[in-house]
Amino acid sequence: MSASKLPKSSAVRTGHSLNKNEEEFVNSRRDIVLQCLTTLKISWSQVPKIALLGSGGGERAMVGLLGSLDQLGKEGLLDCFLYLSGVSGSTWCMASLYQEPDWSSNLEAVKQKIVQRLSGNRVSWSEAFSKLKTYFYEKDKFSLTDVWAVIVVTSYVKEIDEHTLSEKSGQNRKDPYPIYTVIDKQCKQHKGDAWFEATPHEAGYSLIGAFVDVSKLGSQFEKGSEIKKQPEMDMLYLQALCGSALADEEEILKFFWQKIKDIFFPVNSTKEFEEMLKDPESPPVDDGYQVLMHLVDMNLNVLNGIDPSPHDEAIRAKLTGLSGGKRQLIFEAKTLNITDKVAAKLYMKIYTEDVCKNLSKRFRFWPFDCWIHICRCMADWIWGRKYNFLHNMTDESVPTVLRKSETRDYEDAGLLLNSPFFSVLRKERHINLIISLDFSEGDPFMKSSCQMRTVKTRRTSMCLKAKGMLQP
Repeated sequence: MSASKLPKSSAVRTGHSLNKNEEEFVNSRRDIVLQCLTTLKISWSQVPKIALLGSGGGERAMVGLLGSLDQLGKEGLLDCFLYLSGVSGSTWCMASLYQEPDWSSNLEAVKQKIVQRLSGNRVSWSEAFSKLKTYFYEKDKFSLTDVWAVIVVTSYVKEIDEHTLSEKSGQNRKDPYPIYTVIDKQCKQHKGDAWFEATPHEAGYSLIGAFVDVSKLGSQFEKGSEIKKQPEMDMLYLQALCGSALADEEEILKFFWQKIKDIFFPVNSTKEFEEMLKDPESPPVDDGYQVLMHLVDMNLNVLNGIDPSPHDEAIRAKLTGLSGGKRQLIFEAKTLNITDKVAAKLYMKIYTEDVCKNLSKRFRFWPFDCWIHICRCMADWIWGRKYNFLHNMTDESVPTVLRKSETRDYEDAGLLLNSPFFSVLRKERHINLIISLDFSEGDPFMKSSCQMRTVKTRRTSMCLKAKGMLQP
């Protein structure tokens, strides 16, 4: 399908043609590529379309991509590339680069600026906490990605980047066209076409061919029309969305619960907390605070194989006290077999949800409302949740599963494939050459035979998926 089937009034575009703004960018960028190849005395019958890809790998990938681009620039090769696409940690580097207008023309200075920032101080807790508050109140859908952004991503990138993709769309005309990638969690779980991309102009499903203006991603849609505006995601959030690799859920759960305990709950020693305690009109904030602390410790105990019953007893006693002595209908008390990890996980999910539901009826102010919501997100493991811009679409070219749900969850593309091949393999991009940089942990040429078979199988599957999209 080369053109949209939808009415002109629709904000959603279906079809496999390129966005017009991307087409214009590519056409103008090809002149720069031609000039670069001419300087290098490389002759082609027509200007080739070359894409440079960066893999995931956290901070290692961020620094690795920056160093690779720096060396490519020194060799006079940087202007050969039409596209720059990344997964996970490579997108952190991309976000830093594209803050600067026409960064590829002044890479040495831009590199030094980035290195100086990464060598500097971390974002202060007050700034991070303020950003979390903004995320929590400014949009309908709040998830662990918002928390990940302020407590993890900021610790690596050392800044809160509030720029958006759309506002930078006209400032990097001399640079490769950027493509950031994530995956749709539900599609991945059900073996559907999960690949999702975001550019300065559009965001959407690379293989399916369904897109929306990037500034509208996250807004509420019905039958292709925007019915409730939500703020455009900023670059800090986008970096958290792209870099939320959760290879070992249990270890990440332990890490996250501990982070919540270490970072959020010392607020009881702040001046604001003391003022709430003095206010006779204020709910018993100290009791609510203690319940949340016990709830976090109870989750940590279960994950670490430690008897959580003392925390359970304390929670029930506090909630009974808050209700004036009335017994609280939270998850039935029983002996928990912590050696059965599946049963223990389900128990704690229901238990945490019940406690949070109870607390939310009593505490409706910052920061309690945020803490309660975070605990709920932890119980349900909610990441990257956004309104689904394809909700109730009538266009049958969009899979039914994508049209039914009101929300979708997005996460690190490295969980599916640690390189953004799918996006540049779109037939309409007509890529002639792909250069893929691998910043994965370990030596990619020293993998075990089992790992090599896995890599080969994934790449074969990827190529078969892309069959029919590539030019002969």
